[in-house]
Amino acid sequence: PKFWRVEGEAIVGQTTAENPTKGNTFIIWKDGEVDDFELKLSYRIKDGNSGIQYRSKRADGWVVGGYQADIDASDRYSGILYEEREDRQIMAERGERVVWAGEKSKKVETLGDKDALQKEIKKEDWNDYYLVVKGVNYKHYINGKLMSETTDNDPEQRSLSGILALQLHAGPPMKVEFKNIRLRRTKLAAVEGMKERKKIVMVAGRPSHGPGDHEFNAGSLLLKKCLDENVPYVVTHVYRSGWPKDPTAFDNADSIMLYMDGGGGHPLLQTRQRLAEIDQHMKQGVGMVCAHYAVEVEKDKGGPDLLNWIGGYFETFWSVNPHWMLKDAKLAENHPITRGVKPFEMQDEWYYHMRFRENMEGVTPILSAVPPNSTRERGDGPHSGNATVRARKGQSEIVAWAAERKDGGRGFGYTGGHFHKNWGDENNRKLFLNAVLWTAKAEIRENGVESKVTSEDLAQNLDDKRRK
Repeated sequence: PKFWRVEGEAIVGQTTAENPTKGNTFIIWKDGEVDDFELKLSYRIKDGNSGIQYRSKRADGWVVGGYQADIDASDRYSGILYEEREDRQIMAERGERVVWAGEKSKKVETLGDKDALQKEIKKEDWNDYYLVVKGVNYKHYINGKLMSETTDNDPEQRSLSGILALQLHAGPPMKVEFKNIRLRRTKLAAVEGMKERKKIVMVAGRPSHGPGDHEFNAGSLLLKKCLDENVPYVVTHVYRSGWPKDPTAFDNADSIMLYMDGGGGHPLLQTRQRLAEIDQHMKQGVGMVCAHYAVEVEKDKGGPDLLNWIGGYFETFWSVNPHWMLKDAKLAENHPITRGVKPFEMQDEWYYHMRFRENMEGVTPILSAVPPNSTRERGDGPHSGNATVRARKGQSEIVAWAAERKDGGRGFGYTGGHFHKNWGDENNRKLFLNAVLWTAKAEIRENGVESKVTSEDLAQNLDDKRRK
């Protein structure tokens, strides 16, 4: 707030002699991160230096490091790729096409005269910046002219995703303005030496239960960590505490994971626009994972959608939600989701007696077990029991399933996930991570997703225990 404000249609950053910044400072977009994308904006600068940070990392406070599409009021830096707070610094000058390899080696070609390109940039007037960032190739255009192009083939130094920010530089007084900022996400491009890349978007619901239960944020971030550390060809992003504010959140997703409260308060059902938006992605073959309470929607609102997207859902007055110990469970044989998964026992709120597609068309049971008879003896209610459930004593029930759609998309329903500590079980976690990859049509190794989770990992990102 010391340095940034809105004037008319523009975001304005300004320092003065009376209000200097001691170091470079940034205004950071907090609603999402960027991976492969195109960005257009208009800028105007008076004195000093600025830039557009992308795929960057946040340091302390309002400090950002990483790739920067440079802007300055002189004739030196505009259009270049600069690596803020990193060793390589100027990665491509204006007029250069540069390929970086390991150990900071690079190959440079000329794509234009830097002085002639500088003349295309208007002094103290509005200019149009256009970034095209796909895979490890980054193109910077100003006023329709390609100023620099960089390919970052250094696996140790490059960044494939990160935050977006705008810079205000330290030094003499300056003013920079930005307006008409437009972002479009694009499908992840191939990267040399890496399998086909996939994007997983995880949406974590708001806190709703006591500590250790329904830890949607902590659970999603833990699952993201497991994928990030062990599946390099997958990019994951978690939107925390409710539906994304980012209007581009799902635009380049290969699969969407919902881990949140459901029922009549299901975030998916809060507006017709959300259901319609997700349905459009499903029609394009995007995968869907619903975990725990997220499998419950209203019978006439969301029910038909989940039947189509993931093959089944929790229907009130039909399905039930008791707590019970999963024992002697049956895992699907020869299915990619169960690769490397060994039988496990687990106490959880395993929902069962789902409403599935007619004749289980396209639906494969992944995890099934016989619930204790005591779980069938509860009275009638929207979640507790009904005559059909009571008549099935001794029969096996499906608690996780996979589905294939006619549009080519895949879905997975998982009814566990009430207790956060259960993500510490290697086989439970592997089953779920395999399923996430399967819905994204990503490769699953022969032994499944190998990951390690410590008690310290489980204690990270837990919701505020003082909440009401």
